[in-house]
Amino acid sequence: MEKNKAQPVQYLTVDPDFADQRIDNFLVTRLKGVPKSHIYRILRKGEVRVNKKRIQPSYRLQANDQIRIPPIQLSNAKTESTPSRNLVALLSQRIIYEDKNLLIINKPSGIPVHGGSGVKLGLVEALRNMYPKLPQLELAHRLDSDTSGCLILAKKRSILRELHELLRAGKVSKIYLTLTKGHWKTSELKVDASLQKNQLSSGERFVRVHKEGKASLTIFKPITTYEGVMLVEAILHTGRTHQIRVHAKYRNHPIAGDEKYGEKEFNKEMRKLGLKRLFLHAHFVEFTLPSTGQKISMSAPLDDDLEKFLENLTLS
Repeated sequence: MEKNKAQPVQYLTVDPDFADQRIDNFLVTRLKGVPKSHIYRILRKGEVRVNKKRIQPSYRLQANDQIRIPPIQLSNAKTESTPSRNLVALLSQRIIYEDKNLLIINKPSGIPVHGGSGVKLGLVEALRNMYPKLPQLELAHRLDSDTSGCLILAKKRSILRELHELLRAGKVSKIYLTLTKGHWKTSELKVDASLQKNQLSSGERFVRVHKEGKASLTIFKPITTYEGVMLVEAILHTGRTHQIRVHAKYRNHPIAGDEKYGEKEFNKEMRKLGLKRLFLHAHFVEFTLPSTGQKISMSAPLDDDLEKFLENLTLS
């Protein structure tokens, strides 16, 4: 049938604007409508070659790299999902900064930043649909699905590269607000513990403190003390996956509503008090773009549901 006809092999030369982008993200954008699972399958099988060599999904493209993309069955392609009117309205209301280079959004909890793995539409896909003239709109970093708050997106590849360099150099200040079990002691506030990614048999990612992991540093700062819990700032000095959640658990102060790293009974208590989500919010972000000298400082207030939940707690 015509719909099963495969596209021919494609050979691409990487434009300098796409240098430093991960090959998996490049292909997701390039092969619009092709399921993400299929893209990762052809990467794993070595059917995608860069400079005639097999590469990992995490490989970062270099200017003038030669990419071979194998034939893709058109039957694998799906019609792209479009965001609902309600989602468009929600995201539009939560954009807290925008200029010709950047977009910063107060990401809602419960929305993954990327589609895939059963998720038809992630935040970045929804925003690309809302900004059809910005096909290169890309996430500068990520937030977990259940985490809310400041999320930076770049409108240009050159700006994305700058942001990645700033992030790698630790020149992006990021402060989170989180509610944790118990009361922190002064001696516990600095958590300098290496983190290692692991994958469970189910395929789920899991991070743990391990001496052979990557260096990771979080500074916690008490804000408000309640009965049995404490609202704290978490200041990131590195940007590892699930860093705040794992470091809080490591200090025996798990985050309220954390189903992966938290404590079951503690989460149950918090639900009884009205908490319906992970209490982790990217409150503040600050950086200076080298190319423009522009200093960006943005904060996102706690969502109403978290504010109302705090009002129900008893001060200690």
